[in-house]
Amino acid sequence: MASESQIDPSQESLPSDLSLPARIEAILYLKGRALGLGELAEISGVSRDQVEVGLITLMADYAHRDTALEIRQEGQRYSLQLRDGLGDLVQNLLPVDLSTAALRTLATIAIKKRILQSDLVDLRGSGAYDHIKELLAQNFIERKRQSEGRSYWLSLSEKFHRTFSVKTDELVAQRRSSAPAPRQEDSTAAAAEATPDPGLSDEAWEQAA
Repeated sequence: MASESQIDPSQESLPSDLSLPARIEAILYLKGRALGLGELAEISGVSRDQVEVGLITLMADYAHRDTALEIRQEGQRYSLQLRDGLGDLVQNLLPVDLSTAALRTLATIAIKKRILQSDLVDLRGSGAYDHIKELLAQNFIERKRQSEGRSYWLSLSEKFHRTFSVKTDELVAQRRSSAPAPRQEDSTAAAAEATPDPGLSDEAWEQAA
């Protein structure tokens, strides 16, 4: 069983009363890539056997849901993905021209409300640096340097709230008149992202940008 010091930073924002299947679901969503049993066990702080039981429960639950998502198994790795054939539909519903990986990073910032850039990179991998530049370029997030420390605080911009609140209203209206539509934050994760580079500080990345 993983020690407390090994628990992933993504667990800090998860309610303690979540069931193990729900925690696994949240981990797969936040990571946005396929994870093995060992990784899931280390992040969630339970044994591999417990993770396996939790995955079986979660996969059975998704199999009986009327949902656009599924838990996909590829060898010994698991991911949360859109069901086949829904990619074009989701792209048509997206209110902005962002890559799916950047959208997932944006969703992570939205969940956290305010997050250190270094913590975001821990959660999303070093590819998050490119996502941050993409999001800043389109004014969906704001960035301010820490008063103490070498990282930056990331938060949602006014443009984010205007853009996504309007789109949410449109989707709610659509759900009332037709079949449920998938949420924009459930877009398929992009190709596997690079793992975090512990040697690259926020300050060094900023200088290189």
